[in-house]
Amino acid sequence: QVQLVESGGGLVQAGGSLRLSCAASGRTFDRFFMAWFRQAPGKQQDFVAHISWNGASTYYADSVKGRFTISRDNAKNTVSLKINNLKPEDTAAYYCAAGPVGGSDRNRYNYWGQGTQVTVSS
Repeated sequence: QVQLVESGGGLVQAGGSLRLSCAASGRTFDRFFMAWFRQAPGKQQDFVAHISWNGASTYYADSVKGRFTISRDNAKNTVSLKINNLKPEDTAAYYCAAGPVGGSDRNRYNYWGQGTQVTVSS
């Protein structure tokens, strides 16, 4: 089993930066792809980014490319999402996910965190 616990969300002004963190536990965590998804109120859940087990492969949604950076530290069992130049449209609940295969399809991920809220003011 893999357990995911997220932190780092909050209220931030547009143009600022924020770093989200996901602490993971589980025997196979170091071999899993990790990803972030987000969901705004009343909207569908969207893919944000993924990172492979060794960090060699990263993949970003077009809407966040150039502003978001995903990284992982397998020794510490953590994955992070650094967000720069925050925009009001980034306001959403952000979810950490883990699975044996990466990609933008949420069905590829077997484990999910509880979500952390990011609110961006203008």
